[in-house]
Formats: sequence, structure tokens, C-alpha cells
Amino acid sequence: MQPAVKPALAGVGLWLALVQFVFALGWTVYALYLPQLMVQAGLPKAWAVWVLLLDQLVFLASDLAMGVVADRTRAVLGKLGRLVLGMTLVSALAFLLLPWAAPQGSPALLMGLTLLWALGSSALRAPPLALVGRHAARPQQATLVALHALGLGLAAALAPFLTLALRAQDPRLPFALASLALAAATLGVLAAEKTLARQAAAAAPTPPSPTASPAATPAALSLGPWWWAVAAAALGFQLHVNVNSAALYKAVAAPAELATLAAVFWVGFNLTLWPAGQWARRSGPLAVMGPAALGAALAAGAAMWASSAQWRLGLVAAQYAAGCAWALLLVAAFAGALALGRGGHEGRASGWLNAVLAGAALLRLGLVGLQWPQAPAWAWAGVAAPVAAWLLAAPLLRRASTMPGPTQGRNA
Repeated sequence: MQPAVKPALAGVGLWLALVQFVFALGWTVYALYLPQLMVQAGLPKAWAVWVLLLDQLVFLASDLAMGVVADRTRAVLGKLGRLVLGMTLVSALAFLLLPWAAPQGSPALLMGLTLLWALGSSALRAPPLALVGRHAARPQQATLVALHALGLGLAAALAPFLTLALRAQDPRLPFALASLALAAATLGVLAAEKTLARQAAAAAPTPPSPTASPAATPAALSLGPWWWAVAAAALGFQLHVNVNSAALYKAVAAPAELATLAAVFWVGFNLTLWPAGQWARRSGPLAVMGPAALGAALAAGAAMWASSAQWRLGLVAAQYAAGCAWALLLVAAFAGALALGRGGHEGRASGWLNAVLAGAALLRLGLVGLQWPQAPAWAWAGVAAPVAAWLLAAPLLRRASTMPGPTQGRNA
């Protein structure tokens, strides 16, 4: 039996986790200080949520574009890695300059640097997954995307504590550290690409064609039931974790405990990533996502009930279970996107997946900007929305056409 990840690829997986960890923590720093920077630049503080929404819109468009670029660079080894490195270094520089530019009082300068940072950082979303889909053997892909998600999960778990620690600090030092860490982590992209390519060449004496074969239809670009299921699941996650969870916790805990309780979801998420990768590797994405969507809906419903009953232990258990379910959903979604893009469309499929995730965040920020979570009706309808979204994902997944499992095809 082949190991889930060969020893030579363990470093690639750790690099994927590190890059996503540093990028996600940088986003936390940015979102924390953005209102303050906007006031320094002469913009209303209340506009911060709309700037964050604009960032997600940029992510959505640039993820799609970077997916296409990733596929078109497959003919030249190292070309995608150099592109990722160059774009990320420019993005890191723009990020570094943000707290220095804001006091100049120029809204145009602040917004220009913000957009440059968002555009450049899109190189760290779809392209790394495209490298995994292009070069890694099928049995290894689900485990590598689990490590990719681990970086995001660890950063999300630390985010509430980081926010508390930095709230009263000068933004220049956190921005500088985040920029330098991101630039340093991205330097490993060239080595990661070469390692993946070398492993693929050793496993397949006849390398795959650098261009997509006519039989490799762009299934990843078809807005079928699977993609709508992913969109529903992503929206359920955004509403449950980033809108509703704080209110659920406030019903059972003091404000000083909220950061610790917010990490419970991500503890469940991080501890489930490895088994999620193994399950998706053995059974295929569809076999994982359906039960995970139902589990997420049940966990969110249980969290609602436990909060209303002021049952603290029950809420903690439900949030932990919700994190486990989201880990299964996210890893299977990444693995499914790579399976759909197989044969030359890995970049497009990864770009579409990241665009769907950005679209869900965009909708959540739009609701926050319109202050819908403060409306009386949200107390019941809004809190139930994640349950409905995850329940909707399950039947959509049953209607999805069969996709190849991660262990099928080349290097199985």
C-alpha cells in the first residue's frame, strides 16, 4: 500500500501549511487595523466593512484569473513558482507600506495599496493547489490539501487571541512582521514546485502533456449541483462561524471567555483534517461531503438549542462537532476540485473553488454592512440560516454526477 504522503513530499505539505498560516494571520492583522488606518487616511471608519467586501470581490475575480494563468504555465517548470513568488513579494511590500501610507491622509494611496495587496495575494490561493493537482500522485492529493487547510485552521484558532494582543499596539510592527514572514515563507515555492515535479517524473516515466487533452473537458467550470453544494456549504460556514457564533457564546459565557470559546470550532477542525484527508483519499470527495454537510447542519442546530438553553457544555460540544464537519467538507471540496480539473484544468478548478469561498465571504460581509444581523428577525431566521444552507448542500451533492476519486487515474 502506498503511503498517504511520501517522505519527500512532507516538506511540501508543511510549506503549504506555513504559507496559508502566515497569509491568514496577515489577513487578521489587516482586518483588525483597517478601521484605524481608514480614519488616518481621512475615510469614515464605518466604511471598513465595505472595503473588506471590496477585497473579497478582488479575491473572487483574481482567483478565477490566477486559475487560468496557472493552467497556461504548466508547460514550463518553475514558471508558475516564479510568478507566485513575484506577485507575493509585491503584495507583501504593499502590505508593509499600508500603516506608513495611511497617516499621509491620502484615501487614494491607502486604497491603491490595499487593492495591490489583495491582487498580489491571490497568487497564494489557487496556484499552490494547482501545483498539487498537476504533480502530486492521486493518493497523496487529499492529504496535501489537508495540510494546506491546517495552516488556515491554526491561524483561525489563534486569530481571537492575536486580536486581543494587538488591539492597543502600533500597527507598523505587526504589518512589518507579517509582511516579512509571508515573503520568507513564499520563497519556498520554487523548491516545492521542483519537488512535486521530480516526484511526478519518478512515478510516471512518460510525463503528461503540458497542454490539456481534448478529452479533458473543463468540468470544473460547469455550474452543476456539486458547485452549488460547495457554495451552500461555504455560506453556511460564513454565517455560523463569523456572524452567529459570537452571539451564541455570549448567552453562556462572560466576555473574557469569548476568545477561548471561539477557538473550540477550530480545535475540532484542525484535529479532523488528517482523518478527513484519509477518508477523501480512500472514498472520494462525494462520499465525504454528503455526511459532512448533514453533520454540520445537526451541529449548528444543536449549538442553537444549547445556547438558548444556556447549556455551556452542550454548546462547546456542538461547536467542536461543527468544526469537525467543516474540516471534512473543506478537504473534500479541495480534493473534489482537483478531481474535476484533472487533465489540464487543475488551476481553473482551484480558482473556481477559491472564488466560491470568497463569494460566500462577500455575501456575509454584505449582510454585516447592511446591519441585517442586528435586525430583530435575525434572532431566529438568521441563526437558522446556516442549518438551512448545510441541509441544502446534502441533496445537491446527491444530485452531483460521479467524479473520479483521488486514487483513480495517474499514479494511483
